[in-house]
Amino acid sequence: MAGRQVRRPRLNAAIPMALAGAMMLGLPAHAETFPERPIKLIVPFGPGGPPDVAARIIGQYLSEHLGTVVVENHIGAGGTLASRMVATAPPDGYTLLAATAGSLAISPQLYKDAGVDPVRDFAAVALVSSAPLVVAVSSSIPAHSVKELVAYAKANPGKLNYGAVIGTPPHMSGEMFKHITDTNIVFVPYKSAAQATTDVLAGQMNMTFEGTTAIVPFIKSGQLRALAVTSPERIPKIPDIPTMDELGYPGMPPDSWQGIVAPAGTPADIVAKINAAVNRGLATPELKDKIIGLGGEPRPKSVEEFAAYIADQYQRWGEVIRITGVTLN
Repeated sequence: MAGRQVRRPRLNAAIPMALAGAMMLGLPAHAETFPERPIKLIVPFGPGGPPDVAARIIGQYLSEHLGTVVVENHIGAGGTLASRMVATAPPDGYTLLAATAGSLAISPQLYKDAGVDPVRDFAAVALVSSAPLVVAVSSSIPAHSVKELVAYAKANPGKLNYGAVIGTPPHMSGEMFKHITDTNIVFVPYKSAAQATTDVLAGQMNMTFEGTTAIVPFIKSGQLRALAVTSPERIPKIPDIPTMDELGYPGMPPDSWQGIVAPAGTPADIVAKINAAVNRGLATPELKDKIIGLGGEPRPKSVEEFAAYIADQYQRWGEVIRITGVTLN
């Protein structure tokens, strides 16, 4: 027995090569057939607001050029409820978040029980657009410049108010405006940007710090009076409106943004396929003109660039929160 040789079964040389080939072919296999069923694009805010409108434009384009996209609104906790829903969804590319600066960079730092980390819990997919914010007042307010607005606010502390969804760029921009100008302006929370805009148009709110996506049409119609923009440069759609920097009030957050993220662990090839589809769309007049028409600026980026952008935005808005001292329970 000791001298007996044990014969080992000979492996067919083709088997390891076949396995290796299958593994290699398996890398992009997710994307080859994706999508095979409708994709859900979750909007963290109410219908009619800028995030919802932009998401539906992107959803329609992807439905026509990638696969059926169904847009759903899930409201609550500054967008963190929707963020948690997507973060815990199966990482298969069929549940996406219409992420915004508010839901991904601001609210996770404001809400103690947000339960989401924008870097850890999500896979960056595609940046869609950014939109400067506008400092605008109701036509009933006797201020035709930021200087006059600040003087009026100082002469009437606590009389002026502005409305926004908690944990969004308009909310934090309003708080930063108060800090920079040393004014006492009352913040009124809203469940949707659309309702906040409706109320400032009706004169029930005095002012707003909304993105150009929402209010440029009302500025051009004379229903709102724009006093300044927060971007470093003036906006082509309203070129006569000065920047806050020009007026001697530096430090305002420059803009809001919107993109698409997926649950962490979503296959890279699926992420790349969606990214490519969105970026192709942003390069076409069909989609580009719609985004610009809303007041936004198309911002195509690679997956890696968008991931770095999210991390940077998280830090930048965190600094705004620290400076203004805004806290939520």
